[in-house]
Amino acid sequence: MTVVDDIKAQIDIVDIVSETVKLRHTGKNYTGFCPFHPNTRTPAFVVFPGTQTWRCFGQCNEGGDVFGFVMKKEGWDFPEALRYLAERTGVQLKPFTEENAAAKDALGQLSAVLEEAVSFYRQQMLETRAGLATLEYLQGRGLNDQTIKIFGLGHAPDAWDALNKYLTNKGYSEQLLLNAGLTSERDSGGSYDRFRKRLTIPIRDAFGKMVGFGGRVLDPEDVPKYLNSPKTDLFDKGRLLYGLDAARRSIRERDQVVIVEGYMDVIALHQAGFTNTVSPMGTALTEAQFRSVKKFTRRIILALDPDAAGEKATLRGLETARQTMDHDSEVRFDARGLLYFEARLKADIRVTTLPDGKDPDEIVLEDPQAWAQILENAKPIVVHVMETLVAEKDINDAKVKSQVAERVLPLIEDVADRVEREAYRQKLAHLIKVDERALASTASSSIRVRRKRQSLSDPFTISTKIKDIQSTNRILEHYCLQYLLQNPENLNYLDRSLRECELSEVSSEDFIEGDFLEAFKIIRAALDQDKYTHRDYIQTHMSETIAEELKPDESDEPVKDIQSEKVLSELVRTILRMRRNRLDEQLDEILYVQNSMAEVSEENSSLYKDLVTQQILIRKRIDDALHSSLSPGKGENRSIV
Repeated sequence: MTVVDDIKAQIDIVDIVSETVKLRHTGKNYTGFCPFHPNTRTPAFVVFPGTQTWRCFGQCNEGGDVFGFVMKKEGWDFPEALRYLAERTGVQLKPFTEENAAAKDALGQLSAVLEEAVSFYRQQMLETRAGLATLEYLQGRGLNDQTIKIFGLGHAPDAWDALNKYLTNKGYSEQLLLNAGLTSERDSGGSYDRFRKRLTIPIRDAFGKMVGFGGRVLDPEDVPKYLNSPKTDLFDKGRLLYGLDAARRSIRERDQVVIVEGYMDVIALHQAGFTNTVSPMGTALTEAQFRSVKKFTRRIILALDPDAAGEKATLRGLETARQTMDHDSEVRFDARGLLYFEARLKADIRVTTLPDGKDPDEIVLEDPQAWAQILENAKPIVVHVMETLVAEKDINDAKVKSQVAERVLPLIEDVADRVEREAYRQKLAHLIKVDERALASTASSSIRVRRKRQSLSDPFTISTKIKDIQSTNRILEHYCLQYLLQNPENLNYLDRSLRECELSEVSSEDFIEGDFLEAFKIIRAALDQDKYTHRDYIQTHMSETIAEELKPDESDEPVKDIQSEKVLSELVRTILRMRRNRLDEQLDEILYVQNSMAEVSEENSSLYKDLVTQQILIRKRIDDALHSSLSPGKGENRSIV
């Protein structure tokens, strides 16, 4: 992960924008008045948490990522915005060194050898007698061949060095296998396979990169039942959620995430169509795990085991979620007319009630509709906690009444809606058999204590968030700029090719990523000056951070002819795909603004329709260009698809 990726992983654009723009939550997005031009009638400024971008549909007609917003707001260049955001997120900026490059390469090798292990374990499952028994076990649990393949399930043979020999014969060092957590070190020296006689479950990070394995025993007498990779430079169980790479899109589309207990639960639920499901892999839920999902949704359902241990884990998870998820600060006046801020939870956290003795995978395999009903009946956090606490204690004990109230009242005060808060207080009073006025008095006292602790100089506490940075357009922008940096003059060729298709030349509007936008501006400026060679100008003005990000990987095969027809054609295709993707996003954004904002005037509604018509026309030209022939040189025609 690069420093730019790391920063984006630690921050949410909604937090940054909301410091200077009053945003209103509308559906999945946020709207407000644009801070970059005078406007008081129509809030045409929209922040899109799903893509971590912003756009003004008014006079500015501009947009970008979090770097672009900070640069425009502060009038900074990219390095200044980078330093500012790095300081806010605690990301350390390191100058490029050979050591840093070596560390990056080492992480790539770890991921590569883990991928090799996935192939080995799958081969063992399909081509050995012991492996076929594992396959039969999976099929016996209701998993089909497609699901088994998609999740990369495999079989670790009952041998001490089968994987070790396989990988070392392919040229991987024993030290690398140790570093990847595939082998363990013997006290007497040497190493042995960590996973043996187990079902193997590949674990990937949110972007699909291999980071480790989970292993489940096949013999009930073996222990432990589940064995995970040890902590490595890639694998940290407390920061990972199993299945998040496969669930991200579904979580965003459904605006809801379901958190279950184990691997098999996730796999079976995905097979049944409940693809917004993830798992903490048997560990207590952590703040890092909640931060990794709240970038996709603020609606969370916990579906952990119904036994006593699972119930305690659920309560701990609820408290962690409450601490991690954001709070709105509402302005209030006390009895003396003094201003204060009251925090309200910006999340919908619910808890399911599972049948005793049944896991989610068993329920969904028997009856998918039964699982859907369980999710539908999930209780709000407040109701679940108060009912759970009352069920396990002697509610006639005055001390217990006080303890339950102390646990539940802060949850009630988190609820944003005043009527809901009142209803929950009434329910709590009924459950613990006390006068509701006593609870109201207790709540008021608690609020006064919290007010004293708040700092009026900084009432809004900003929480960092893990953000998805591996978007398709970022990959395309990265690819395009890598080749332009190797030969900046190819930008002129791109401009000519686009003009022939009646499309505008390559411009800064084609780049949404702040760091890549800065890189493109430098390349364009290099071509617009004649004092230095293009390469010297770029080298002088490009920051080390961006230069390192765009440096080709050593594992990539070098391009022999950067001006070959193949490369030039691919560059044109890349720009066209970038534009097509961005146009699709903009169409969705325009339609969202038009359909969801009640304040849109008739004049602006007509403007939005004109914009949609214009975007569709440009989209057709791009599609025509992608399916036509472009000339890489005079008199030469070739297809670019």
